[in-house]
Amino acid sequence: MTIHVVVGTQWGDEGKGKITDLLAKEADFVVRYQGGNNAGHTVVVGEDTFKLHLIPSGILYPNTVCVIGGGVVIDLEVLFKEIDELQQRGIKVGYENLKVAKTAHVITPYHRLLDGQQEEKRKEERIGTTGRGIGPTYADKIARTGLRVMDLLNAEWIMGRLKAQRWEERLTAEKQPDHKQVVADLLALGQRVAPHLVDVSQLIFRAHHKGKMILFEGAQGTMLDVDHGTYPYVTSSNPISGGACAGVGIGPNQISEVIGVAKAYVTRVGEGPFPTELKNDTGNLLRERGAEYGTTTGRPRRCGWFDAVVLRHAVRVNGITELVITKLDVLDGMAELKVCNRYLHKGQVTDEVPAELPVFAECEPVYDSMPGWNEDTSGILDYDELPLNARRYINRISEMAGVKVTLVSTGSRRRQTIKII
Repeated sequence: MTIHVVVGTQWGDEGKGKITDLLAKEADFVVRYQGGNNAGHTVVVGEDTFKLHLIPSGILYPNTVCVIGGGVVIDLEVLFKEIDELQQRGIKVGYENLKVAKTAHVITPYHRLLDGQQEEKRKEERIGTTGRGIGPTYADKIARTGLRVMDLLNAEWIMGRLKAQRWEERLTAEKQPDHKQVVADLLALGQRVAPHLVDVSQLIFRAHHKGKMILFEGAQGTMLDVDHGTYPYVTSSNPISGGACAGVGIGPNQISEVIGVAKAYVTRVGEGPFPTELKNDTGNLLRERGAEYGTTTGRPRRCGWFDAVVLRHAVRVNGITELVITKLDVLDGMAELKVCNRYLHKGQVTDEVPAELPVFAECEPVYDSMPGWNEDTSGILDYDELPLNARRYINRISEMAGVKVTLVSTGSRRRQTIKII
């Protein structure tokens, strides 16, 4: 059948978790293809809220198989805590419906300690890392000294990989953990995860050829992509749709649709340029009404007006075929809305995201103003029943992106979603 990829078009936190959860109802497999537990997806089902960090959003459907791909870096302590919490709440999580790539790299206590040590040394040049060891783990992967999940099945393999990582040179003496305890803990985690381990590339290849419906989900968003985002204020992997191919092990010709998720305004967490950021009462209003605090860290998100320049960049680098707009209801009652469609830099107008970070940091947004609406959109289920100005706002976003909007989310619950035919 089909492989769909769900990607964030901004700096993450666009509401991908809810959208993946909705689409997962029809999916046989939901596959996470990159990132680690430095990101989270929030899914609301009735009165229950689930905050997922490593396990794919499809886990709430008992007949959907969830897969963690080789492009993900895994903190197994976090994974098993998440499994235990879900099971305690009556959610089925077992060997049959949760598969883990043998080749996924492992976050160790050393990586977490190094992450914090590196961020401390950066001082005013800090990136805004979550301190969960994601970056150092990816760095070891690229340096070819990484520890993979399948290595945890043998104590000698664990010790060999840790030796290759040369922790006695990388961490200060006072930060060195008990080496023997680390090895013992990793070995125990390896035994527990062993029944979940599979060759993910083969699993998905065979499922695809059997006509199964497969949904790929990433973490973060396009502007945090290590190659196509606001480097160095980015994550350590590729959230864009192309990252799904590498992170799972499939060819790009197998992907049918790329679904871009965009918030009706823009947020970002951490450091780095953000042209439409609102450091005023309007920005504070968006933050409070939208509950803009990180799922994983609880950090307040920076908020700003919608940025169509960023969206077009995302459409291009992801090959987005359809758009989803989330949190439209947060804009209810605002008299005037602004949409950035161009940037101004030293007297020159551009409609593209500059590759040079210093130039991007100096860009000023050029806004188009649009009238808002006073009606409450949170209970509306039919697109034609949305306020006229809300529909105009959605249509304007679609025009600027050059991509059709197919879903609009007007709240955190599953039912608060409008399908546009």
